[in-house]
Formats: sequence, structure tokens, C-alpha cells
Amino acid sequence: MSVVARWAREAKLDDPTRLELYSKLSEIRQFEQRAYDLFLQNLVAGTSHLSLGQEAVAAGFAQAMRDDDFTFCTYRGHAHTLVRGASMTGLMAELLGRSNGILAGKGGSMHLTSVENYAMGSYAIVGSHLPIAAGAAWAAQERGTGQVSVCFFGDGTTNIGAFHEALNLAAVWKLPVVFVCENNLYMEYTPIASVTAVEHPGADRAAAYGLESLIVDGNDVDEVYGIATTYLERARDGGGPALIEAKTYRKGGHSRADPAKYRPPQEVESWLARDPIILYRSRLLELGVEEKTLDDIDSEVLTAVDRATEEAKAAPPADEELIHADVWADGGSRWRN
Repeated sequence: MSVVARWAREAKLDDPTRLELYSKLSEIRQFEQRAYDLFLQNLVAGTSHLSLGQEAVAAGFAQAMRDDDFTFCTYRGHAHTLVRGASMTGLMAELLGRSNGILAGKGGSMHLTSVENYAMGSYAIVGSHLPIAAGAAWAAQERGTGQVSVCFFGDGTTNIGAFHEALNLAAVWKLPVVFVCENNLYMEYTPIASVTAVEHPGADRAAAYGLESLIVDGNDVDEVYGIATTYLERARDGGGPALIEAKTYRKGGHSRADPAKYRPPQEVESWLARDPIILYRSRLLELGVEEKTLDDIDSEVLTAVDRATEEAKAAPPADEELIHADVWADGGSRWRN
């Protein structure tokens, strides 16, 4: 049996879990597609970085995580925040810069945070959140809460100093943190292979910190869920950190300002043929799930996305006073000598 098949086999997936995974995939896809549509209508405040094509990574890990585990992610964080349970209306409104956003419209697309759902922020500075995720894991270790930090980042982050610093410290202190490299082959516009000395930017560096070299098919949600379950529980039981490289591909450009014409047509065609939602829907049908069941899930998600969109659009823009709020720890903006 292949290594890829191993993770799904060990996870012992049942039908309810698979339907939950499909629901999460559908939520991410439809939410992100709506965000794209609203951007084209000039309603999204600023740019945005979508997870279209990468849905299986966020969905698989979210399904495997405990409710109080921590999520840390990059500016491509809509999916990770949504599947941790954040309000869909609040997220949509935040993208539109509206007052009913989860950060009252101040954070926008690249700074989504939902502390009550343990989604501890999207970070726009590449690599900056890896040491923070390690710090949260250290705090959980010291408190004995059994919580695990899960830290998502792109392939380009593996060439950032903070990546190596966080991995080293996590390994030395055996912290309960799982680092997840979402390798979509491109550092913004630059192929990761053209600027990196190893073939697998995450997995091939694991050995330097005494960790296993772990690669998973990031477009197969069963596989992602399986490997996530294995290493989350290992970290929770005191087994220390893991570094997982999930091979995936974004359907479009780096951001909404990027037409992605630098990617070879054959490469794009090959990856789009492995769309994670099409693959999973086909698998569920083969396993005997009725098509109506999946259609009903998609319909319910669409209704929720429509409702979130209308509630977001109906709210007023964020108050300009927010510019001066929460700049310092006391909640104000006044400089203190």
C-alpha cells in the first residue's frame, strides 16, 4: 500500500466524518468564489488571497483539530478562519470593510482573527507567525492543557529565518505544534524550485531538526485528515512537533491582482484536473453516498453564503474612529513616553 493511502487507512474514516469534510470543502469553495465575485464588483476593501484549489488542507486539519487547538495562518487565511467556526457573515463583512465584520471592518482580508474560535490570526508578514505559534504551544505545554498549535504557511516561508528558528526551538523543547507547509509551488510569482536547493522545501529540511520527512497529497482531504489526526495526537501526547508538507495548487494567481500568466499551461491543466472537491465528490459517490445528499450540502452552503453576503452588504462601512483604536495595549492610540 502506498504511503499516500496509509493516512486515510489509519484515520478509519466513517461516513459522518466524510460528510463533514465535504461540507467544509464546499463552504470554503463557495465562500472564496463569492469573495472573488465581490472583488470584481469592487466591493472588497483592498486585495485578497484566496484558497481556491487548496481547500483540502484547511478542511482536513480543521476536522482533525480539537475545538481549543490553536490555528495560525498567513494572509491566505479566509479558509482556515472559516472552518474553525468563525461567523461567515462576520468574515464576509470584514472583507468588505463593514462595521459588522469580525474585526469591525478594521482588519480586512489579511488580518482575520477569531480568538473565541482559537483562530489566532492571519499574518501578512511572511514567516512572522511561526515563532508565535511555537510560543502558544509552549504556553499550552507549561499549563498542561493538551492544546496543540497548528501553523500554516506557504512554501516561500521555508527560506525565511523565522521558519528555521521556530522549528529548532520547537524540536529542542518538544513543543506541541504542527507546522504545515502549503506548497503550491510558487512564492508569489516565483517558482519555489528556482530559488531553493532541495526538491521539497519543507519535508527535505525536517531532518535538520530531528523530525520526520512528511509529504501528503494536499488535494486529498482524506489524506490530509489522516496525517493531521496522527500528528496532532502525537503532539498532544508529548511526542513533540511535526513538519508536514502538503502538495497543492492554487486555481488562480497569488492575489486578485495577479493573472498568473507565468505558470505553464500544461502544469495548470494537470493540477486543475485534480480539483480537491471534484475528487472528493467522486470518491463519496463511489463509496455509496447518494448524490442528493451532496447536492443538499452544497445547497445549504450556498444559502448560507448568500445570507452572509446580503448581511455584510447591508451594514455600514467601518467607523473611521477605528483607525485610532487598539493601536496600543490599553486600546488607545496615544503614544506614551
